[in-house]
Amino acid sequence: MTPYASKPWLAHYAGGHEATISQQYPDVLSLFRAAVARAPQNKALLYFDGALTYAELDQQSDALACAWLERGLARGDRIAIYLQNVPQFVIALVAAWKIGATAVPVNPMNRARELRVLLADSGARVLVCHGALYESVVQPLLAEEAQRAARGEAHVDPHVMTTSALEYQTRDDARLFAGMTRAAAYETAQDFSAAIAAHRGQKPPAIALSGDDLAMLVYTSGTTGVPKGAMNTHGNVAFNAQVYRDWVGLREGAPILGVAPLFHITGLVGHVGAAFICAAPLVLAFRFEPGVILDAIAEHKPEFTIGAITVFIALMNDARATREHFASMRRIYSGGAPIPPSVIEAFRARFGHYIHNGYGLTETNSPTHVVPVGREAPVDPASGTLSIGVPAFNVESYIGDDTGRPLAPGEVGEIISRGPMVVPGYWNKPQESAKAIVDGFFRTGDVGFMDEQGWFYLVDRKKDMINAGGYKVWPREVEDVLYTHPAVREAAVVGVPDSYRGETVKAVVSLKPQASATAEELVEYCKARMAAYKYPRIVAIIDELPKTVTGKILRRELRG
Repeated sequence: MTPYASKPWLAHYAGGHEATISQQYPDVLSLFRAAVARAPQNKALLYFDGALTYAELDQQSDALACAWLERGLARGDRIAIYLQNVPQFVIALVAAWKIGATAVPVNPMNRARELRVLLADSGARVLVCHGALYESVVQPLLAEEAQRAARGEAHVDPHVMTTSALEYQTRDDARLFAGMTRAAAYETAQDFSAAIAAHRGQKPPAIALSGDDLAMLVYTSGTTGVPKGAMNTHGNVAFNAQVYRDWVGLREGAPILGVAPLFHITGLVGHVGAAFICAAPLVLAFRFEPGVILDAIAEHKPEFTIGAITVFIALMNDARATREHFASMRRIYSGGAPIPPSVIEAFRARFGHYIHNGYGLTETNSPTHVVPVGREAPVDPASGTLSIGVPAFNVESYIGDDTGRPLAPGEVGEIISRGPMVVPGYWNKPQESAKAIVDGFFRTGDVGFMDEQGWFYLVDRKKDMINAGGYKVWPREVEDVLYTHPAVREAAVVGVPDSYRGETVKAVVSLKPQASATAEELVEYCKARMAAYKYPRIVAIIDELPKTVTGKILRRELRG
């Protein structure tokens, strides 16, 4: 018997939680319909001064679904959603499910080349986008695609629907919407709101979905390679929405703050799915801006949120933030990027809230490992690494070597997991699917270990390991040391070529407002706190570290 078979982590589960739970809803559409049936007048979406109830969200998504059926869309088609955190995103998502289509969330920061890759790979027949994105990205792209078509080359040609970020509200916040105008009519695109208005009161034919139907194609971030479309099934999403509710103890009807982008798996499951299963309002604010988010918290008093740790660092470093802003919060979780223990303590000292850690990937529909409510994640005394938690309900997880063989507690290897949240594979990529998922176990590509008590720890990504003169250096460990320096706001560590050592350690940091530090000072700080082969030989201080929209720092852009 391996040390994982006894599941030592079960001893840490919150009182009353069992190792497994029974899935309540087979698919996300059933989950949504249940919310509409029991709480039609509950607020579903709160967007600045605008709101939609569950009944209104149901009616508007019905109308949009009918508009798409009128255009010939059918079960199994793909619909790309190229939007910020706006109500139209959620309306389009539900409408897609109502005709049995698969939603393809697209990062609104993507430019034409990136958008084309996703449209071509997914075969999306519809693209929903902001009017501003239509003018700057989509229209020029489609002009190029028309030229491709004229030459007889492969091309993309989705039906485009446009909408404005200013719909569903009357108060236009200048911090986010300066220079924006309300929805414009385009000759070559269909207006989102007009399509809904034209079919208002209509209902699409009832459709029955199974857990194996594809709810979404969520493309990996591409931080380590070409994006792949994870086939997130209805069963996957519905199960992990339930994990959020049952593990965290989310209350029926209690507002959830949407700080993660909705195109990302955390936003899709930890915000949309979690809100739906609780018939709760989801608070949206277009995109993350600390002052706007603080105002939204004060106005709507959410009880739960989950986001990248960079979100909480930004809020902590905003002079406007007070303890009162967080008075309504019952649970705060973070996932998507490693968390330095010093940040957890600094946040608690300022706001009185402990940030619970969580871990998951696009391919696992958000969490597989989570810190139980009421418990604090231990810090490994040897490395200073904060635990990512323990395996959640129904999860089998272990640390494996390169062949997948289980390793002993304390040994470092790959985090490998199986459970109802793991996707069946990647869209149109059978070889990559077979390599990543073996007998249902997903090979994450993340390096970590489990201690004797069953707590799991994330060390780093396999591909980010630095080989400095034959010594392994994990960037995460160096970053955690840098975060303890009082002047450091954010830090990222990468390996760069070195004529003597092969690779050497480089750190790139940004500083807190009104703080000061020199590169030499930071080198000496690290040198005093870690082995000689680990400390950074090069330190660069910049204003802002490059990040994905989800807040994950892009190490690859710092290697130059």
